[in-house]
Amino acid sequence: MRFLLPAALLALPALAFAQDTGVTAPPSEVMALYSVQDEVSADRIMSDVETLVGFGTRHTLSETESDTRGIGAARRWVRDQFEAISEECGGCLEVRMIGDTIANEERIPKPTEVISVVAIQRGTLDPNRMVMMSGDIDSRVSDALDGTSDSPGANDNASGMAGVIEAARVLSKRKFAGTIVYAGLSGEEQGLFGGKIVAAVATEEGWDIKGVLNNDMISNVSGVDGVTDNAVARVFSEGTRVTETPEEARMRRFTGGEVDSPSRNLARYIDRMADQYLTNLDVMMIYRLDRYGRGGHHRPFNEAGFPGVRIMETHEDYTRQHQDLRTEDGIVYGDTIEGVDADYAAKLTALNAVTLAGIAGAPPFPAEVEATGAVEPSAKLTWQHGGEGEAGANLAGYRVWWRDTTAPQWTNSRFVGDVTEYTFENLVIDNYFFGVSAVAEDGSETPVVFPGPAGRF
Repeated sequence: MRFLLPAALLALPALAFAQDTGVTAPPSEVMALYSVQDEVSADRIMSDVETLVGFGTRHTLSETESDTRGIGAARRWVRDQFEAISEECGGCLEVRMIGDTIANEERIPKPTEVISVVAIQRGTLDPNRMVMMSGDIDSRVSDALDGTSDSPGANDNASGMAGVIEAARVLSKRKFAGTIVYAGLSGEEQGLFGGKIVAAVATEEGWDIKGVLNNDMISNVSGVDGVTDNAVARVFSEGTRVTETPEEARMRRFTGGEVDSPSRNLARYIDRMADQYLTNLDVMMIYRLDRYGRGGHHRPFNEAGFPGVRIMETHEDYTRQHQDLRTEDGIVYGDTIEGVDADYAAKLTALNAVTLAGIAGAPPFPAEVEATGAVEPSAKLTWQHGGEGEAGANLAGYRVWWRDTTAPQWTNSRFVGDVTEYTFENLVIDNYFFGVSAVAEDGSETPVVFPGPAGRF
């Protein structure tokens, strides 16, 4: 039976029905993040794209000794940009060249150094908790082994690399609780080797990477599908994590989590940040590791157990990807500067910047999140503090979340304070998905952590 409240009761203010729990919620928005997106410069991004294009080719097998042409000159220039930014912020960036020699691969037949450039902005409270933004330094033409022909790589992927440098310029002026890593990865076109090498170093050195934002082609707005759109970005994320064990798979089968991997909830977080802090940019979440049958530089990090997503344009022009410079049947082929929309690249860079700032500014992620409530009227979440002492000094408390099992985004939440459990009265666990996030005193917040091994960051 349904009961209708009398009109007089409906007219009462909402606070008349609210229960005073004594918990004071932090701000619902971080005002400083609006200035982050305002400071991203389309002109600086375009200037950096032009410089990268000016190296002629950045193919992994190209010239390394020249100061003006080839992958060697390009990666040294990226290093110089990070070092100049570090000088501006009083040495706030640790700039590293991370590489290895690769040989006897399908696209690297002879011994070749694959060197990536990484700049680390250490957090003030929790320096080993990291979030990374990456772009690719290298480029290619039609023949994957052609290291001599001009290969401008303006959109693919000078745009992503320029976005990383610009994010570093903006965010290095600020301090965050956690660490931000800015990465220029190499060898992407030859088999994702730069990402594999950096992910291996991160694993060996114990980096606690909570998210990798891989930017690969962020400046093209007109696609081969005939659509021109500068207001939508795609975010690709895999569902079930590739490192899942057979026992974890068995648990997931009975408790859920197929669409709630940490990478998937990282994507949802990016979507929320776009809605809150950016103007005229919507996020299309794609429930897939990458484009159909293809790959990107977040994949090696996923394979190493780190959450990661791909951020990119929505409408691709394949005549500008992996093409020799030529004109055929009236069609101009090649990834040249004419295909770069700097304003769109700035939007996607700003999306990265506010996401990096939001996660780095947040407290430690909730740990050991679990859900219980089978054959009971109410679901219950429990978790542990993700960091004690100084690492968690900015923690205000936790927010619990719930949504319908078919909802793509988290729809309902409640701040519950500095506690480690919460009971959802009269919400049956069978009918909803649940999660928890950690919130800083200034409102900075982690992505939602889904219960169990399937959702752990």
